[in-house]
Amino acid sequence: MATKIKLTRMGMKKQPTYRVVIQEQRSKRDGKYIENLGLYDPRQNPPLVQLKADRVNYWLQAGATPTDSVGRLLKIAGITDKYYHQRKKTNAPAAAAEGADQKSEG
Repeated sequence: MATKIKLTRMGMKKQPTYRVVIQEQRSKRDGKYIENLGLYDPRQNPPLVQLKADRVNYWLQAGATPTDSVGRLLKIAGITDKYYHQRKKTNAPAAAAEGADQKSEG
């Protein structure tokens, strides 16, 4: 099941607020979702971004891909920087070991 981190629109007409949710890739914008990860209110100054960082990191590690708009929100909240930094640390030793194996073979 391919999952995405998407925005689901809430609120009255001309007064949008959004939930940041995990949905299947093919589901509708306001359709059924798996988990609610946070809230985004663009009407406040500055815009309100509340996210459950631990759950967002869990879903990113599980393979969920954020949409472009959610990616910007994650960057504002500082979550993606931490995730990619953490991912580089875990992948760097494995990549170095692969490079050493190839050098010894060649």
